[in-house]
Amino acid sequence: IFISLIYTQYIIKKMLSLGIYIIGSLLVIVIIHYLRYPKNNGKLPPGSMVWPLLGETIQFFAPNTSFDISPFVKERMQRYGSIFRTSLVGYPIIVSTDPDFNYFIFQQEGQLFQSWYPHTFEEILGRQNVGSLHGFMYKYLKNMVLNLFGPESLKNMLHEVEKTTNNNLKRWSRQKSVEMKEATTKMIFDITGKKLISYDSENSTENVCENFTAFIKGLISFPLCFPGTAYHKCLQGRKKIMKMLKRMLEERKSQPRKEQSDFFDYVLEELQSKDTILTEAIALDLMFLLLFASFETTSLAITLAIKFLHEHPKALKELTEEHEAIIRRRENASYGLTWKEYKSMKFTFQFINETVRLANIAPLIFRKALKDINIKGYTIPAGWAVMVCPPAVHLNPVKYEDPLQFNPWRWEGIELNGASRNFMAFGGGMRFCIGADFAKVQMAVFLHCFVTKYKWEIIKGGDIVRTPGLQFPNGYHIKISGKYD
Repeated sequence: IFISLIYTQYIIKKMLSLGIYIIGSLLVIVIIHYLRYPKNNGKLPPGSMVWPLLGETIQFFAPNTSFDISPFVKERMQRYGSIFRTSLVGYPIIVSTDPDFNYFIFQQEGQLFQSWYPHTFEEILGRQNVGSLHGFMYKYLKNMVLNLFGPESLKNMLHEVEKTTNNNLKRWSRQKSVEMKEATTKMIFDITGKKLISYDSENSTENVCENFTAFIKGLISFPLCFPGTAYHKCLQGRKKIMKMLKRMLEERKSQPRKEQSDFFDYVLEELQSKDTILTEAIALDLMFLLLFASFETTSLAITLAIKFLHEHPKALKELTEEHEAIIRRRENASYGLTWKEYKSMKFTFQFINETVRLANIAPLIFRKALKDINIKGYTIPAGWAVMVCPPAVHLNPVKYEDPLQFNPWRWEGIELNGASRNFMAFGGGMRFCIGADFAKVQMAVFLHCFVTKYKWEIIKGGDIVRTPGLQFPNGYHIKISGKYD
């Protein structure tokens, strides 16, 4: 009886503890829910919030194996229309698939909307990352980066990009098989890593690529921070890279260079200037973000471009003819690419536009409403997040005939200078991607070297999956050989 009494008391205490824990947890959920869901004085867009905090997060991250709009967005577009509400990772979010409203959002940056990312994104990209900064500080950092990726800098980089591309293609042609996503990632990082931090992959003791690979896998993943999860590995990858950047900063401060040799030197000079508004935290997050952008985005586009070339012989034929004609017009065929030749690549730019339209490498763009906004009979409350959905715009059958079909000829006669209502592969408004022209240079130069000097065959892989970011889960393995071997 005594043992039973002790056991009963133990069970009661455990149940009370569990009850207090559950009540406390529910109270926390209610408080967070109240703080994140500002009061609404109008009619919200239709939609469903489902569970507090969790919302529809699980459905949103469900894998999709096609180029089509994600089932999550497509189903809700059919049910609710082009603007609807949902809840992701604890935040109320208005999703816009409407081209006119998306364009309005970008044009009203700093007036009615501002850049915003969920807390989980800020943990990954850095709380002082350029995407989370506004007003003068954002413009200040943008002007800094333009020193690296502006038109004059790109003209000077053209020869180096071509040289690095040729060296890598030559090396790959001696291998039995090359996984193109990984290979092009390292190739591009060799170019930008050198420009940013004088990184030399062959001589460096730091395995930056390995850390960034872990980072990328968890960038757009379900935000569970437990050992073994993609999100946890992502945070660990960021931690290691930031540690490396901090050490580099301290080394350069203690041993300053006589002349600027890379962008990091320029950043350090800004940090040490008398009237600077730049802080070390902002500077390091900026370097991290630039390295990340150079590491991942363009390599995905190039890998997808190779896949499209293989699947569309007509496009390959016209692209090859354009680039062989460029070489024939030279006084000496061995001369390298000129800026004039680059700007003459009409079909190449059509091919690039179509590739990035279907790639949708940036599948979502976040903003936050600064005021109550009335749109199409609905009210978006101040403080609510708005998620622009580029795939819904790029795959709109009203604008693009047979939108899932790869058709570079649809861009014939169309010149793109920035974003438009129906094309936002590089964002839009004042936050249009600063590195867009650099990405196009890298893609165009790679295609020029690739189709004029080499042939290839598919070994394995090439399947895609979106979660919602684009991935090649089994890689894309090809055998490259000299065109006339």
